[in-house]
This record gives sequence, structure tokens and C-alpha cells, in this order.
Amino acid sequence: MSTPTPHRPAGLTWTVLRLHRTALYAWGAALLATAAVLAWMYVIGPDARAAARSCAAPGAGRAACAHLQAIDADAIYANGLDLVATCVTYLMVPVAAWAGAALIGRELESGTAQLAWTQSVTPVRWLAAKLAVPAVVLTAGTTLAVLLNVWARGDENGDLAGDWFSLHVYDSTGPVAVGYVLAGLALGALAGLVLRRALPAAGAAFAAALVLHDVLSRFRMSLWPASTVTGQAALHLPSGALALEHGAVTRNGERLGNDLACVGLDRSTDISRCVERTGLADFWATYQPESHFWPLQLVESGLLLAVAGLATAAAFTLLRRRTP
Repeated sequence: MSTPTPHRPAGLTWTVLRLHRTALYAWGAALLATAAVLAWMYVIGPDARAAARSCAAPGAGRAACAHLQAIDADAIYANGLDLVATCVTYLMVPVAAWAGAALIGRELESGTAQLAWTQSVTPVRWLAAKLAVPAVVLTAGTTLAVLLNVWARGDENGDLAGDWFSLHVYDSTGPVAVGYVLAGLALGALAGLVLRRALPAAGAAFAAALVLHDVLSRFRMSLWPASTVTGQAALHLPSGALALEHGAVTRNGERLGNDLACVGLDRSTDISRCVERTGLADFWATYQPESHFWPLQLVESGLLLAVAGLATAAAFTLLRRRTP
């Protein structure tokens, strides 16, 4: 009697995972390393915040602060969080290069894709599996990294963890991280189908990902209406706010932009003297409060998903035109 053969996974999903198992192992190792670093940051977080408070306390000497920042937990904590945030921020770049080179470009260049199309796999099903499998894996892994990053940051001490609007913090603590990764995957796949060669596709996808990130990071604070205040409130913006512009109005009614006169003065008498000395009648400021973090994140994530959708649609259209 013959021994039944054990059941083995089959199908396009298993084929994609097996073919790109090296990238899958690397992705898993990167997630494990990220989780280990962030778990360590969470453990030393209380000590880091205590060290930062001691340094900021009245009467703390420069020598004591320098000592704390040089060898204690606060520097390790801040540097560890910044390292992880930087890696998550630019994750879309290697993802785009990999998608253009290994996921699509190499198979078209070597002819393995055309061989698969002669079997029972249609070109559309082939591309759908090529995109869907890594999209699921990348979305799950990036989401996990973002959640761990937020968890490790604790109470968001800006001196240690960075301000919410700083480039690396903003990109690594919200859904835009997933949006950038999916956009990078789609751009890489499109580059692979257009160029049909691994190295040129990797270079083109790499450049496209960098350009996309640079453009959106430059204009992201314009994606949601900013708040404007006048009077003395313009001189003391809420904690955590990102000041976009400070201005003043002269006694003649002239509106001055980027005018920092009297900003930072606390006492009313000091403000009155500054107003009298500068000849100003009023102040205004435009800023993004910390409460706008989520609206900004959601709008930018929507734009990124739109880019990913358009690139994916273009890839399928191109594939249909090039195959019978």
C-alpha cells in the first residue's frame, strides 16, 4: 500500500511567498529587530523621562545635564526612537526598489513571467497575486511597527521623542506609513512593467518614491486648514503647536508677515513696552495645533492610496496591452 504524500500548499499565493522567501525572511528579521528595539525603549522610557526632568529642573547645572545626556537613558531612548522612526519613514524607498527589480522586473527580464502565462495563470492573475501578497504582508508589518512605535513613545515627551510634526515622527506614528509603503509597492510594480529590466526598474522606482515623499512632506501642512489667532494669543501659541507664520499689524493698518516682534514676552508690561517701541497695533499667527494630527494624517493617507491605486491601475492597463 502506498504512503499518502503530505499535503503541500499550492497556488499563486504560495508561489509568490516561496519565490520571494528571502525578502520575506529579511522583512521578518527587520520586524523582530524593530520590536526588540522598541520594547527596550519602552522599558527605559521612565528612566529617560526622569533624567530629562532632572536636567530641566531649576538649578540643574550644565555639567549635570551634559552628564545625563552623555551616558544616561535619555540619550539612548531618544536615539533609539529616532533610529526606528527614520527606518519606518523611508521604508517605501527599498520597497519600491525591490518591487521594481525583484518582484516584477527580474521575472519579465528572465522570461519566468511569460512562462507562467503559458500555463494556467493569466497575466492579470499573475500581477494580482504579485501585488496582493506583498501588500498584505507589508501592511500588517508596517502597522505593527507603527503601533509599537507609538507604544514605546509613552507620554510623547517632545524633548525625547520629537515633536509630532517633525518629519520622522509624523511619518512613523500614523497611517501615512502604511500609505507610503503601498504607494512604493505600486510605483515599483509599474516601473518594472514599463522598463521590464530589474536594475533600471529599481532605479526608477527608487527615484519615484523619493520624489513622492519629498513633495508630500513639503506641502503636508497645507492639506488641512490652519488655525489663526490674533492679539496676545498670537504671541503664546498652544503647547505642541507648529507655528506656520507670525505677523503684526501696524498702527497705519499695514499687515506685516513673518514679524516676530514681541513673540515670547510673558508679562503684560513687557508686551505693552514692545508695542509702544515697535509701533504695532495687533498681532496674528497661523499655526497647526496638535489636534490636527489626525486630519492631516488621514488626508495624506488618502492621497497616498490614490497614488497607489492609480499606479496599480496603470500597471494592469499596461499589462493588458502588452499581452494577448
